[in-house]
Amino acid sequence: MNSQEITLAIDAMGGDHAPQAVVKGAAIALRLDTDLRLILVGDAGKLRPLLASEGIGDRTRIVHTDAVVASEEIPSQALRSGKNSSMRLALDLVKSGEASAIVSAGNSGALMVKALMVLRQIEGIERPALAAWLPTRQEPCCMLDLGANIDCDATNLVQFAAMGEAFYRVLQGVASPRIGLLNVGIEAQKGSASIREAAAILSDAQLKMNYVGFIEGDAIPEGAVNVVVSDGFSGNVALKTAEGTSRFIGSLIRDAFGASLSARLGYVLARRSFRKLRDTMNPQHYNGAVLLGLNGIVVKSHGSANHEGFASAIKVASDLHRRGFINDLKAGLSRSMAAIEAAQATAQKGQEKE
Repeated sequence: MNSQEITLAIDAMGGDHAPQAVVKGAAIALRLDTDLRLILVGDAGKLRPLLASEGIGDRTRIVHTDAVVASEEIPSQALRSGKNSSMRLALDLVKSGEASAIVSAGNSGALMVKALMVLRQIEGIERPALAAWLPTRQEPCCMLDLGANIDCDATNLVQFAAMGEAFYRVLQGVASPRIGLLNVGIEAQKGSASIREAAAILSDAQLKMNYVGFIEGDAIPEGAVNVVVSDGFSGNVALKTAEGTSRFIGSLIRDAFGASLSARLGYVLARRSFRKLRDTMNPQHYNGAVLLGLNGIVVKSHGSANHEGFASAIKVASDLHRRGFINDLKAGLSRSMAAIEAAQATAQKGQEKE
């Protein structure tokens, strides 16, 4: 076997456009990566003709199941049922070692609880967090949590910062990424008690994190920090607002350049620049959120992702495995957990004195 060869498990039935978009995305990923192999979990009767039409049958394998986690299924239902669902069987492939990672566009809540049950969290991590990339005026930034945890205490936020730091370091090669806490203001007294407590811990020199302080939402697209840390509620709102704004601006540009002959001529003259703008703001190019803190690589594709978006999610999964992300994350966390505990103790003493 080629030392670079990698096998991923694909939940072929998850998402709004499955299995068609999943198979088309798989075909794109396989064409771009000759060492990639895929196990598609889902309805074989639906998958075989799609694979044949894309000509990728020789580098794929089907694990048949006709059970699917419904998009409206709540996490507690998903936890009690669906042992033969495409999502659960794909996770089992990662646990057994047959696959190096899973990619799914299915129900986010169900993926969270099933991944926790099957793969378990890394020792010391209280809650996994959903992390993804956002475009900025500089390099893309990593943001977490994006919806896996609605209510977070200071410990959760500090652990998110540690995981986000490792995530950014592995994929971007930056030794000491800048970390900021998303807040309603940059002043020290702003925000909830949990956010202020997390800021005190992250500011402790023992942690050796490049924590730059609070940031507001408008600083994210400016690239003020490399890693944005937030609770899942605020993070999800920020992400969906950014995606909606991107689509809104795109529609305004299309309308403006289709309004007249002279406008269309202007587009022709400037189309290279507008293509660059479109590519930079296209959410499909940043598709592929990662559940950090688990003993395995779990990549969550947006449910509405098209084939290009799903191919991007597959690339995220393969990149993480090839760069040894799980081992790097565990090593980074083991170094920082003792410092986090010491910083928490220091912060607690400061609060008691007050």
